[in-house]
Amino acid sequence: MVVELSVPVVQAAKSMGEDLAGWRKILGLTTTQVAERADISRDTLRKVEHGDPTVSFHVVLRVARALGVLKTLADALDPLSTDLGRARAGLLNRKRVR
Repeated sequence: MVVELSVPVVQAAKSMGEDLAGWRKILGLTTTQVAERADISRDTLRKVEHGDPTVSFHVVLRVARALGVLKTLADALDPLSTDLGRARAGLLNRKRVR
C-alpha cells in the first residue's frame, strides 16, 4: 500500500532531517558515530538526515537521543509550554511537572 504524504509533512520531515544533521555537525560527530549510538545503519541515518518521511518514528527519536536533543524535541511539543495550552490545560489528563 502506497500512502501519499502531504506537502507540509514532506517539508517538515526535510526540515527536521536537516536540523538533526546540523546538530550532528555542530557536535563534531560522524555519521558512523551517530548511527552506532542510535543503533541504526548509516544508510538509515542518511535517510533521516535527508528527510525521508517513511523512516519510523522511533528511529527519529533514537537519532535525537544519540545527539542529546531528545528532551529538547519532547519539550518543543509540550502543549503546556504555550499560552493556548496553558489556557486550555483543563482539557488535558495530566498536570505540568517542573
